[in-house]
Amino acid sequence: MSKASNKWIMHVDMDAFFASVEQRDRPECRGRPVVVGAQPGSRGVVATCSYEARAFGIRSAMPISEAFRRCPDAVYLKPDIARYVQASQQVMALLETISPVVEPVSVDEAYLDITGLERLYGAPAAIAKRVKDRIRQDVGLGCSVGIGHNRLIAKLASEYRKPDGLTVVLPEQVEPFLDPMPPSNLRGVGPQTLKTVQRLGIQTVKQLRGMSRELLNGYFGEKMAGSLYRQARGLASDQVGERGARQSISKETTFNQDVTDRDHLRSTLRALASEVGYSLRKAGLKGWVVTLKIRLAGFETHTRQRRLAVPGDSDSGLFKVAWDLLEAAAFFEKPIRLIGIGVSGWDADEPVNLDLFTSSEADTRERQLYSVLDSAAERFGKGKLSFGVPTPKKKK
Repeated sequence: MSKASNKWIMHVDMDAFFASVEQRDRPECRGRPVVVGAQPGSRGVVATCSYEARAFGIRSAMPISEAFRRCPDAVYLKPDIARYVQASQQVMALLETISPVVEPVSVDEAYLDITGLERLYGAPAAIAKRVKDRIRQDVGLGCSVGIGHNRLIAKLASEYRKPDGLTVVLPEQVEPFLDPMPPSNLRGVGPQTLKTVQRLGIQTVKQLRGMSRELLNGYFGEKMAGSLYRQARGLASDQVGERGARQSISKETTFNQDVTDRDHLRSTLRALASEVGYSLRKAGLKGWVVTLKIRLAGFETHTRQRRLAVPGDSDSGLFKVAWDLLEAAAFFEKPIRLIGIGVSGWDADEPVNLDLFTSSEADTRERQLYSVLDSAAERFGKGKLSFGVPTPKKKK
């Protein structure tokens, strides 16, 4: 997108969303470190935490045991999905009163196209303040808002002064805004890319922008080099609400410390399968191929695939296949850095026999449960609402 574009894109990101809902609804939690996720003594992880808890170094996806070690006096709460969904619905409905073009990308963030709304609400900064004030007054929660001429700059701007931030980046301010940022702030810069960036001595986006496209190709490969080249110049899509067809749906997580514990891997994989299942059902898709992704220490990456007898979108079904693949691969003796699950193959020609998905009373109950959960969360993109739907117990 050229700097001459007159588009204004807003990114709204709720601050510590789950924890903030808890602090709003529980006066005794206000001003205290709050951790939402697994309970101390279990093998689960932190879903999110308040900014008071983050002061102790606690963060999302951290093992709950480590969070408790850092702050045993925090308030530890199990997720209350129904209340989070209700709060999110209020936020998204409010945003739709501001702009006719709203794209929720998760339960706690959304993009808005606010181009032309200056005539109604004033300058972009005034629109951002209006959004923040309305969310605070009507929903009782805080958020950070970023505005720029494309999605990348809007997203980076919303992250710039969290929590309770408001940042507008004008076209002529894009490069000065990006210059001091570490390359890790850019989209898609994972551990392996960051390792190469650090080896090259690149500490800022400005330094990255000084590298030629050819040189970037040599170090990062053509695809990643192109992304880095564009992002370093603040170039990105300015389209909101338009998404292309997806070829696969996947979810992965990188552990803070390499993991060998089977229970930890099992609970993590179950949660990931739940998020993928949610995304599949929301998109109206059933996939034929389940892919397990494993990254070992030293960034050694492996994938395993299995084709299903019938296409599926069941959380428990996807988890079972992925877990079988993990057991068959015999990786348990090696430290695992990353684990992920993906589903693809909905364009296959084989017909879908829907009767196969309701072959038992347990299957029926499970799909009814999915229907209830999904309908409550259907307006929000990536499945952040999913914490793992347990497999129905077999009758004795």
